[in-house]
Amino acid sequence: MPDTFISKQKGQINVVLNQEEHAYDKPISDQKEMLTHHVSLEKIEEKLNHFIGMEEVKKTVREIYAWLYVNRLRSQYHLKTENQALHMLFKGNPGTGKTTVARLLGELFQDMEVLSKGHLIEAERADLVGEYIGQTAQKTRELVRKARGGILFIDEAYSLARGGEKDFGKEAIDTLVKQMEDKKDEFVLILAGYLDEMDQFMEMNPGLPSRFPIQISFPNYNEHELAHITNQMITEHEYKLTSEARKKLERHLKLKFNQHEKTFSNGRYVRNLVEKMIRQQAVRLLREGVPDRLALLTIRSTDITIEESKEKLYDAGNSHRDASMATQRGTL
Repeated sequence: MPDTFISKQKGQINVVLNQEEHAYDKPISDQKEMLTHHVSLEKIEEKLNHFIGMEEVKKTVREIYAWLYVNRLRSQYHLKTENQALHMLFKGNPGTGKTTVARLLGELFQDMEVLSKGHLIEAERADLVGEYIGQTAQKTRELVRKARGGILFIDEAYSLARGGEKDFGKEAIDTLVKQMEDKKDEFVLILAGYLDEMDQFMEMNPGLPSRFPIQISFPNYNEHELAHITNQMITEHEYKLTSEARKKLERHLKLKFNQHEKTFSNGRYVRNLVEKMIRQQAVRLLREGVPDRLALLTIRSTDITIEESKEKLYDAGNSHRDASMATQRGTL
């Protein structure tokens, strides 16, 4: 019962109940600005918005932030919080942004004080699997030690399950599972790889899927997104394409996309292609003599060297047609 105070004034009796404020009605911290301003989310979303596509990734990152934020608020008000693990699976082809997103998540988790450092340790099968008994567990534990306070990112993780009964890959998986439990609050594990292979990898161990509550798919960029990424990179490097070069590039990207090559590395391929264009332009300018500012800015179709035989045939056909048209115009 709350305390009751009775007072008499001019023949009236006033009863005042002491409305005591319970501790759980007020947050531990009065820093309302910290609770209402989402600086950490704004920082990571600003960086993610520079990436073309990746809508599911952006949505999932926002969900992760919202969950962490609400959990912190519930803790402030003495409410129960969920102790959900943040270990993740990234599924998609190379060059779709998996490593970049992992690095950004490290920054987010550090900002939100989920991880003390937020650094990224990248590893593959050779970094975990040893050549003799006992070495694999030792190597795996050492990687986890380096990743403490940050993220351990293992690419092509499904390769750990290959090699047969006598392979030490299974020992690496078992050691990782144990470290995930023993040090669940000290690091975040992200396993990455091709979509189908990662799904098969999860099926090999019934206990694995439940240990990775967050699974994000990184789809291939379509031809329009690839063209957009290329234009973005070219602009950032202060170059511009001629109309002929743009058409040749778009035709090439469309062909690459339609081929559905499993090894097609998406954004990584585009970055390498742009860098090659710049080198080819430099060679051409060296040959042509001292260039002016416009020449330094411009990438021509001849600076885009394509290896595919189909495109060579296409270009040869166009050249023959253009030459025929020129001859016809000359005789008119």
